[in-house]
Amino acid sequence: MSEDDRDHEFHRFVSERSGPLLRLAYLLSADRAAAEDVLQTALVRAYLRWGRISSNPEAYVRRVVVTVAADERRRPYRRREVSAAQDIDHADPADPFGAVEVSQRLRDALRSLPPGQRAAVVLRHWVGLEPAEAAELMGCSAENVRSQTARGLDKLRAAYAAATGESVDSGR
Repeated sequence: MSEDDRDHEFHRFVSERSGPLLRLAYLLSADRAAAEDVLQTALVRAYLRWGRISSNPEAYVRRVVVTVAADERRRPYRRREVSAAQDIDHADPADPFGAVEVSQRLRDALRSLPPGQRAAVVLRHWVGLEPAEAAELMGCSAENVRSQTARGLDKLRAAYAAATGESVDSGR
């Protein structure tokens, strides 16, 4: 494969898949700027290894996004308070008010989860991966993913209920 073909193939991948990959990075990092940094790092790593990963680049980039998001969250300079005004969602124009409040509460609840639980919940319920697929991305066992998902969902329910003043029903 020539360098021009490689660049064209990579450019096509980025234009087609960067939207969903950015959403994944955002759900994992809960910060727009951090999500963009995470995705940029993942895409740079993918470009450098494109010849070896071009058969399944999305799986590789997802794995890098999960890993970099977890690493970034551990760094001391990344630990900071985020005001609600700084993280306002741009809701669908058809529902200009309701969706913003609900999604803000959900993001706040998601932000409160530890990185492993957040990754498990996001990969299982937003991305729609099976436990084995999520385990491969997270570098752990499928049982660990199931456990992290269950704990994360329990914490999400509790945090969301606390924000809305509702009682917690785990649904189990």
